[in-house]
Amino acid sequence: MASYKLLIKPSAAKEVESLPLRERRRIVARIQRLATEPRPPGCQKLSGEEKYRVRQGDYRVVYGMDDAKKELLVVKIGHRGDVYQ
Repeated sequence: MASYKLLIKPSAAKEVESLPLRERRRIVARIQRLATEPRPPGCQKLSGEEKYRVRQGDYRVVYGMDDAKKELLVVKIGHRGDVYQ
């Protein structure tokens, strides 16, 4: 499978920077793996939106993808209780 180009919204980048170092490393590694496997086991499509989410511990990464352009856009990263609001 071809690799997707990773794009991260500036607001999502700020959310990553505000996380504890240990969680930040895990989430960055998870996002990098999405480039090669954009629909990994455990990912779920969000209802009512053309976005997906993956879990990383207590945190969630919400992203959209464009299969035609091979682009993946990370739109939000946050704690599981706050990310969907």
